Amino acid sequence: MSRKRVFASALFTAAALLGAGAVPAAAQSSAAAVSCYGGTRTLTYHYQAAAKEYGTYTTSSRCRDINMRLVTDVPGVFLDACVVFVDHTTKCNNGDAYTTHGTEWGTVATDVKDGTHFVLRVHAYDTDAQNVTFQIAY
Repeated sequence: MSRKRVFASALFTAAALLGAGAVPAAAQSSAAAVSCYGGTRTLTYHYQAAAKEYGTYTTSSRCRDINMRLVTDVPGVFLDACVVFVDHTTKCNNGDAYTTHGTEWGTVATDVKDGTHFVLRVHAYDTDAQNVTFQIAY
């Protein structure tokens, strides 16, 4: 088959998919991310020796996970976080373990049911985390 025919065939297939309303998987996951992060809450952590709790929040249908990222341009600053499902326990999820978070979106809890009440428990990764703005999406 000639290159022109292959290209025309691919073009025809793409047009048919678009006309049928099919959305590529990459666009679907991108749209889901936009809607999840559209409800982002911005908070500030001030350094202290003990962990600090934020919330109580209620999960929504926007996100399947509870996500977090730092909003900072200071390199090497991280926060440790976990989620406490307050209607069921006083301990952190994931075996009462914290996960470390930086400037990229990271998951603090996965596959959380809509309408679940939780607090976000945060502590400094090290003393560099004095006043750190961060975001959560849930």
